[in-house]
Amino acid sequence: QVQLVESGGGSVQPGGSLRLACAVSGYTMSGNCMAWFRQAPGKEREKVAFIYTNYIGIVTPNYADSVKGRFTISRDDAKNTVDLQMDSLKPEDTAMYYCAATSACYSDPGRWTYWGQGTQVTVSS
Repeated sequence: QVQLVESGGGSVQPGGSLRLACAVSGYTMSGNCMAWFRQAPGKEREKVAFIYTNYIGIVTPNYADSVKGRFTISRDDAKNTVDLQMDSLKPEDTAMYYCAATSACYSDPGRWTYWGQGTQVTVSS
């Protein structure tokens, strides 16, 4: 049984930082795409960042324009974890953040196979 469990969400002031973690079990991360998506109230779920590692270990991250330069995605296939370091947070980053996994890095969240339950991030003064 595949499980993705997010942690690390919380409330922070604008300009602050948070680090989200996703613990993966029952799934081989190597050769597959891992991602963070987010969904704010009344809005569609959107891509935050993808990270893909091929079978020879080349890592390729990809970010939404809105978080580029502020967020960093990383993965540890040996530990089965995917992290999202979020710096210079803005109120518009407020959302439920989800970890996801599938075979390729699709922008359409409907094409992703496995999801976590989400962790809330609130950025407010």
